[in-house]
Amino acid sequence: MTVSLSVDTPALPVLPLRRQRNLAGRAMLLLAGGVSVCALLPLGFIVWIAIETGWQTAFSLIWRPRVGELLVNTLLLELCTLPPAILLAVALAWLTERSDMPGAKFLSWLAVAPLAVPAFVQSYAWVSLLPRFHGLAAAVLVSVLAYLPFLYLPVAAQIRRLDPELEHVAASLGQSPPRVLLRVVLPQLRLAICGGSLLVGLHLLAEYGLYAMIRFDTFTTAIIDQFQSSYNGPAANMLAGVLVLSCCGLIGLEWLLRGGARYARLGSGAPRPAPRQRLGRWRLPALALPLAFAALSLGVPILTLTRWLMAAGEDVWRQNALAASLAETLGYAAAGACVAAAAALPMAWLSVRAPGRVTRFLESCHSYLGALPGVVVALALVTVTVRIALPLYQTVATVVFAYVLMFLPRALVGLRAGIAQVPVELERAAAALGRNPAHALLTVTLPLAAPGVAAAMALVAMGVATELTATLLLAPNGTRTLATEFWALTSELDYANAAPYAVLMILLSLPMTALLHAQARKSLGA
Repeated sequence: MTVSLSVDTPALPVLPLRRQRNLAGRAMLLLAGGVSVCALLPLGFIVWIAIETGWQTAFSLIWRPRVGELLVNTLLLELCTLPPAILLAVALAWLTERSDMPGAKFLSWLAVAPLAVPAFVQSYAWVSLLPRFHGLAAAVLVSVLAYLPFLYLPVAAQIRRLDPELEHVAASLGQSPPRVLLRVVLPQLRLAICGGSLLVGLHLLAEYGLYAMIRFDTFTTAIIDQFQSSYNGPAANMLAGVLVLSCCGLIGLEWLLRGGARYARLGSGAPRPAPRQRLGRWRLPALALPLAFAALSLGVPILTLTRWLMAAGEDVWRQNALAASLAETLGYAAAGACVAAAAALPMAWLSVRAPGRVTRFLESCHSYLGALPGVVVALALVTVTVRIALPLYQTVATVVFAYVLMFLPRALVGLRAGIAQVPVELERAAAALGRNPAHALLTVTLPLAAPGVAAAMALVAMGVATELTATLLLAPNGTRTLATEFWALTSELDYANAAPYAVLMILLSLPMTALLHAQARKSLGA
């Protein structure tokens, strides 16, 4: 006789996996949609102000000689800065990646290192060294020195990935090395050059401190001067609208120049690194180019800061505001990095785990902020808080919110890359073991994506630590960050007391700059 025993156990209330994934997707979609609505606030502000001002008044504010002067200055700045920056970036990238120049890796680091020096610190170094250093020529020189790394990095990456067989075929057909460079290499660099040029061009439109210090008027300097001098909302807002249209025009021009040509070969082939070109007797003369760039972009700030620090003595480091400014800067940087990462997380998860039309639209709402000048974001928040939420005007919450909007694209890129490296099967396995989607995300996905999350937060923190424009317009009275204290002291021509603030900003930016360079070299297999 067979005896069977059965014990009834209560069933666990575990939802089916597909239903759990659907609920997780809907929750993430709802969160990403809320962040997208907030991200559209600056764009809605421009449209709202134009409608509220009235077309006749708006036309009279825009169609002025002053606006035409600013537009001419902007065009001249772009036309005079981008061509030499492109030529210099391509030359430096070719010398460090494709030639037998000694110390190529170190020279590559020197080409990227100016990222650690904020643009307005570059202008401070040159103005304090040459007091009459003003005007368009000064603006072009300092802009090239400050922003060339944004062009160098993508161009160097593209040069290292080029297929050398195309160059060998061209050489076997009788093409000389210069013709191979012009007809084979440069056309393949179009995407990198266009992308880097767009990034530099947008920085030229958005920069304030650099051009204010060397007395070169742009839309951004005019907007802030108008706002701070008379709080003339309509005039400043209309200038902001023209600035946004200029950014859109630059993006459209880059899209046209980029074209739709194919840049990848059909088959996988047998890729191999390109042989380094021998410079021969041109080796030492060519070495002068990266060394001269390093001397101008790094040597001048180091020389200037060292001179002012030595002139001021040790007491300059005992300023009462120095420690407070450092602590407040670190606090804002930490808060901005954490909140920006949290805000970008739903969109980053959706773009990797649930791509689609709705996801792409929401992602574009997050990403367009990268092309929007910080002064426009600041003006939008000033107007909204003054008219709708006055208690939030000039509060820490508003400043952090501005940082989140400004640096949301940086956080999104890093988080998306980190989540993409985590297999989705691990999340599904965690769900199968009874963990809800939120628990699986926090305990499985994010720990494995930690390097990408850390890089994204560090990139945002670096931007917050050296941000000036939005902080000047939105920060509460008495706020002391390294950037604002440096700006206040340089405005009073107190260059000696301003030097420690510049040094601290550079020291805070150096680790992130080193990380960006290391990741670029690692991704290139170097």
